[in-house]
Amino acid sequence: MKFQCCLLKVLGLSLLLFASSLSSHAQSPLSDSACAAYVLTCGPGDDFYTTFGHSAIRICDSARGIDLVYNYGTFDFNTPHFYWKFMRGQLDYQLGRTSFSHFMAEYEAEGRSVSQQRLYLDARQTANLYILLEQNYLPEYRHYRYDFFRDNCATRVRDMVALAAGKRDTVLGPDWQAEPRSYRRLVDDNLEGTLQWWRLGIDMLFGLPADHRASDMERMFLPQQMHDIYAATLWRGVCGNAYIAAPSEELLPESRQPLSASFPPVVAFALLFVLVVIMSWKQWWRPWMDRVLMVLAGLVGLFLVFMWVGTDHYCTQWNLNILWANPLLLLIAIRLHRSPRWSLWLTLGCFAVAAVWVLWCGLSPAILLLILTLAFRILSLLRQKQPLP
Repeated sequence: MKFQCCLLKVLGLSLLLFASSLSSHAQSPLSDSACAAYVLTCGPGDDFYTTFGHSAIRICDSARGIDLVYNYGTFDFNTPHFYWKFMRGQLDYQLGRTSFSHFMAEYEAEGRSVSQQRLYLDARQTANLYILLEQNYLPEYRHYRYDFFRDNCATRVRDMVALAAGKRDTVLGPDWQAEPRSYRRLVDDNLEGTLQWWRLGIDMLFGLPADHRASDMERMFLPQQMHDIYAATLWRGVCGNAYIAAPSEELLPESRQPLSASFPPVVAFALLFVLVVIMSWKQWWRPWMDRVLMVLAGLVGLFLVFMWVGTDHYCTQWNLNILWANPLLLLIAIRLHRSPRWSLWLTLGCFAVAAVWVLWCGLSPAILLLILTLAFRILSLLRQKQPLP
């Protein structure tokens, strides 16, 4: 609800600014015959925040010497308490504006690909988009509160194009064939292969909101998804439907070196599980090892609780990972063999629910191995038949 109110305010302000611009400009800021609008889609980079690529809007008018790129993905590293605000979901992103040549030079230096899709907007709609972006670039309006799923550099592009086009009805063409996906699955699809540790971390941070099945409009929070949907979307018209964008044109091929494959986390935690089982069977396992294992899991749980209740992140709420990374494990680590049996059975019950959730939602298999490792040690404590305190 908070997000919807914020979005309505932004759109309402944009409409007011647009209306005032029309009243003060007898002539369009762009020429009628030489202007064009493009959606730029950029490939992933080496840094984590560039993993999912990027989207931007290009406005070009050769008759008036305009060739600008508007980019909603910039932020200021000099912001006071930058990392603390980032962690708490209170970091403001901003709209950046640069020349097309400078934009391309940056991506060429990073070895990242860039493609463009020309939007089939008429001269008035292209001028509308230009005016909206220029007004949104004013210092008092260029900042916005970033939300990974609902308000990011791609969704802002999507919303501005729709607003400039007058909210025209659209329909997906027959070429669009996409399997239903949750937010989590869409993100995981981008993190396979060389980024499996990042996938593990994100699957541990994301809560139930990430398991919402994304609509076609919601899928556009990812730049590549927006690129593919624009390629298959049509304007609905009285005389028939027409594509919203021209076929994609590659402007810059990817030239960066691919990331080297890391040691898979599922193998790492499978080895940990086997090691724990063997050491327990051989009676090499020591009580301090239980304490270390449970303290680490409990501290992870405390961090997940903080991300749930202590931040503004929508996607980290209602995180069922705290059922296995349970802060109760900190108390068990302190008392260990003197822990009440009910607390051990309760912990095992939480582990079982967490395992069902991991399997049902398709989280990283490494999390299931962590649950099995912790459950094995809790069962070992129960089998020792220590007297109740």
